[in-house]
Amino acid sequence: MTDVVANPVAPVSVAVSRVPDLGRFRRIVIKVGSSLLVDRERGRLKRSWLAALVHDIARLHDRGAEVIVVSSGAIALGRTVMQLPPGPLKLEESQAAAAVGQIALARRWTEALAVHEIIAGQILLTFSDTEKRRRYLHARATIGKLLELKAVPIINENDSVATSEIRYGDNDRLAARVATMVGADLLILLSDVDGLYTAPPSGNPHARHIPLVDEITPAIEAMAGGAASEISRGGMRTKVEAGKIATAGGACMMIADGRVDSPLGAVMAGARCTWFLSPSNPVTARKKWIAGTLQPHGVLHVDAGAERALRRGASLLPAGVRRLEGSFHRGDAVSVRGPDGHEIGRGLIGYDADEAGLIAGHSTQDIEALLGRGGRATMVHRDDLVLFGREVPEEP
Repeated sequence: MTDVVANPVAPVSVAVSRVPDLGRFRRIVIKVGSSLLVDRERGRLKRSWLAALVHDIARLHDRGAEVIVVSSGAIALGRTVMQLPPGPLKLEESQAAAAVGQIALARRWTEALAVHEIIAGQILLTFSDTEKRRRYLHARATIGKLLELKAVPIINENDSVATSEIRYGDNDRLAARVATMVGADLLILLSDVDGLYTAPPSGNPHARHIPLVDEITPAIEAMAGGAASEISRGGMRTKVEAGKIATAGGACMMIADGRVDSPLGAVMAGARCTWFLSPSNPVTARKKWIAGTLQPHGVLHVDAGAERALRRGASLLPAGVRRLEGSFHRGDAVSVRGPDGHEIGRGLIGYDADEAGLIAGHSTQDIEALLGRGGRATMVHRDDLVLFGREVPEEP
């Protein structure tokens, strides 16, 4: 008999029989946060916890799964070594702490994996490495080769050179971008909470745990709280954002409690967590890149008719665009938003911003007269468009 748990706050129904089996995934990205890996009071690595997690990773590795780790902790470790005071750090202090701490972090991962005769490979990424197409492809090829050689890539943001203007700022979204970049079928976010709740559980005794999310709707997004601890830059909000990126890219996502020893083993034994499902149809590598772009260069606001057409597989025509925002060039990623203002997809724009502004709201037949030359019939072609969600809006 199937257990169904209904959530009255959002249109989410959970069939326990549909919860995925962790053992069936073949390419897994695991994100480990600073608050799990580093003792906040001592500023030291939790070696016994790391050893237990690596034991879980080795079990997956032995089963034939390819595992990639996105690990925080460099700044937290480095600030202890350099005896920096508690509290927020200046940019240059964070960069210096990262430069020192990354050496220690990589060594600890290498030593822990070596116990199981697994080779670790370190990769430091910047924002541009996943957002610029050419660098994206190079990073993907490097990770792919490490996996082919049976190594476990240990990835972190390159905090020693990243600035506030060109960084992720949290490893949840970095992990999601890595998952889409390498074609992973599962992203695991180990956290200090055992999944998504209808409200932040720390401040609401009536908050209820949600075991499974079919689709990340605005109601699901509204459940996310704020940031977590001082040494961890993420929170449930960034995890849900990561879920949007990962599931749009074809990967399922799981949020699990990482505070216990052997957290993956605990999940396999039935521990509580939250699964985010991905649509069954895989997306191409090009569409994965589009879906995961964290900073679109502009926004296209479309009418209800255009949204219905897009949901049915059509391209976005100029006539359906009601308003534009941002400064962008042909080929840039843009966000597409429906009449209610919610993001319904992302795509690569076929026009520069000034030209797009001239033809927005007009028929395709008017393009030549408006621009003084012939132009593309579509504002965003369907091959360059990724939609979020799966339902076709009903006629008004």
